[in-house]
Amino acid sequence: MSNIEDVRTFYARLMAANADASDPRLEEVFASVPREAFLRPGPWTVIAGNVRLMTPSADPTHIYQNVLVALDADKGINNGEPFLHAMWIGKLAPKPGETVTHIGAGTGYYTALLSRLVSPGGSVTAFELDKNLADLARENLEAYRNTTVVHGDAVTTSLPPSDIVYVNAGVVAPPAGWLKALRPGGRMIFPWRPAERVPLAMLVTRTEKGFACDPFMRAWFIPCFGASLADLAAKIPTREQATRSRAIWLTSDKAPDRTATAIFGDVWFSSEALDAKNGS
Repeated sequence: MSNIEDVRTFYARLMAANADASDPRLEEVFASVPREAFLRPGPWTVIAGNVRLMTPSADPTHIYQNVLVALDADKGINNGEPFLHAMWIGKLAPKPGETVTHIGAGTGYYTALLSRLVSPGGSVTAFELDKNLADLARENLEAYRNTTVVHGDAVTTSLPPSDIVYVNAGVVAPPAGWLKALRPGGRMIFPWRPAERVPLAMLVTRTEKGFACDPFMRAWFIPCFGASLADLAAKIPTREQATRSRAIWLTSDKAPDRTATAIFGDVWFSSEALDAKNGS
């Protein structure tokens, strides 16, 4: 039987290699945070494509690979794809002392990884709308003293000022409050789902000129309650239009213009980069 520490160490090496991140601490935290501690007791249901499989036993070696592990199969909630999260966290490049807001924390596994990466001196506020999951996350994260779990709606609640906003639920557009919560130089990753056939991951950076954005890969997450449906007045982008988005504006700061690729109430997306003439 494999030694669990060896399995976890190799898993962490795979995560870091897939993320292609420059921070060696990413591998360290994936090796040190036990994934099974954030799951219900095994055996576990893992998801491969459209197939659900039960692990042969409760041996945690079964879940140290790039598989989704069901948390609430009826609601379609899972523990997340490790390769994807390793890549996203690597792109955000959390630093010691930074403040993170995690939206859609589930049972807290990726919250724990983020908390280690912003230590010492940093903190993570984790929002989870599902009460059962929030309770589990709170219990699972007791040893991570720099984390706070909030059972609540991150769409309607004011977020704390944040260096990083990490969103794990699909939205048609980020609420204006999420953008305003970003500190100068702050970064946000969210699953952008402006239309059924347009599932993209969006990286946002708050610069001196505004909110630069980069739709960098396909990604699908369960919908974010309260932010996943567009109103009738919205301008819905095609996939090609969505991938050309390079900036996000608050309509209170700038009215939508001919560069608009998508418009959702008080937030709109532009194909013009912030260093272009009209964005300066």
